[in-house]
Amino acid sequence: MIKNKYAIYKRSKHNEGVSTQDRVLRLLYGNRAGRMVLGWLIRPEVSKLVGRFMDTGLSRIMINPFIKKNDIDISVCQKNEFDSYNDFFKRKLVPGARAIDMIDEGFVSPCDSRLTVYDIEDTERQTFNIKDSEYTVASLLRDKKLARHYRGGKLWLFRLCVDDYHRYIYNVSGKQSDVRRIEGLYHTVNPIASEYYDIYKENTREYCLIRTQDAGTIIDMEVGALLVGRIVNRYVDSTDVRRGEEKGYFEFGGSTIILLIQKDKVAPLDRIVENSRKDIETRVRQGELVGYVR
Repeated sequence: MIKNKYAIYKRSKHNEGVSTQDRVLRLLYGNRAGRMVLGWLIRPEVSKLVGRFMDTGLSRIMINPFIKKNDIDISVCQKNEFDSYNDFFKRKLVPGARAIDMIDEGFVSPCDSRLTVYDIEDTERQTFNIKDSEYTVASLLRDKKLARHYRGGKLWLFRLCVDDYHRYIYNVSGKQSDVRRIEGLYHTVNPIASEYYDIYKENTREYCLIRTQDAGTIIDMEVGALLVGRIVNRYVDSTDVRRGEEKGYFEFGGSTIILLIQKDKVAPLDRIVENSRKDIETRVRQGELVGYVR
């Protein structure tokens, strides 16, 4: 049963059209047979099998149709011949293809994505409705004590679609902690899915803390999605990091990055605040200015 048809309508109307991924997921989630197929697809062994196929030369037949359908500019890629679909999916762009705004007080997007920002009023009782998926900050982190440090702050949700550039950067400079990994089912983070499943409690995710000079301690989390074989982070141990430095990449599938910001540390741009209040995602690119450190 669909919980909120209007929420889906708003997204389709205001967010630059409905993607191929949305249409496929609506087909899968919209009927019993589709959900039976999906129940098989999200099994870990199936995800691993699909991931292995995406690493083979046979998967190259999928590349050109995907490029054409999604109007992807490969002239900005470091190479235009790929060994497999996954090789194409995690492609690197040439230096300068994504300009990083380096203004001192600036806060930039870590990735190409659709952005929504939420206020955190309570970390254990407050449930966040992100396109009909409800969770608390504490359950997301699986750490009540850590979550309390973000009461009164903001949750920044960057949702990547399958046609987005799937490499991401550090959007601040500071000291990174060791990475914490939470295992889970590989499940889609697309809003269509949340009509039926509590998606964040099922997804594999990784996060670290980044202690900064002016923006407090930021939690930077990657969430794996349907048929994503791996979240690949460059550093898993404590280290110094710099704004604009590549942090990692997702393998095949749509994915999400979540930033948790402490109270009164970073202010989103007015247009992002206004869109978020209306439940409208804002399209952003990696390195683009999305807020200011207070």
